[in-house]
Amino acid sequence: MASGVPFYMDPTFWVAGSFAVFVGGAVWGKAHKKIGAMLDERSAVIKAQLEEAQQLREEAEKLLSEYQRKQRDAEKEAADMVAQAKEDAKIMAKEAKADIEAMAARRTRAAEEKIAQAEASAVKEVKAVAVNAAVAAASAVIADKLKGKEGGALVDRAIAGVEEKLH
Repeated sequence: MASGVPFYMDPTFWVAGSFAVFVGGAVWGKAHKKIGAMLDERSAVIKAQLEEAQQLREEAEKLLSEYQRKQRDAEKEAADMVAQAKEDAKIMAKEAKADIEAMAARRTRAAEEKIAQAEASAVKEVKAVAVNAAVAAASAVIADKLKGKEGGALVDRAIAGVEEKLH
């Protein structure tokens, strides 16, 4: 200011004056309280968002642990089902084997009974043939005593017939 320029022409004066008016207006209009209130409100909003994010994270962790537990339970249940199915298959195989053995035993017994019946039938037939042969021989002997030489021939033929029937 020594150069002879009036003070109101100096830009520093106007910057200082504007600053003083701004600070005075801010103090008189209580702008600092409004700015503080706005900052407090914004801080509360951010805090609420952080709390909500924390709650969401906790819920997500709970869901994750729950689904992991459900997955473990499902895997265990599946393993139990497979083990039970294997055990059931073993039991069924044993039962099927026992059923097959019982069926084979029944068929063997039935075949043995048929064989025994066939043997009995064959023995009856042989006895019947032998009886018929004996009756024929006896008839021939009786006829021989009754007729003489012709009776002897009849006996010889009856004996030959018995031999043929027995063989």
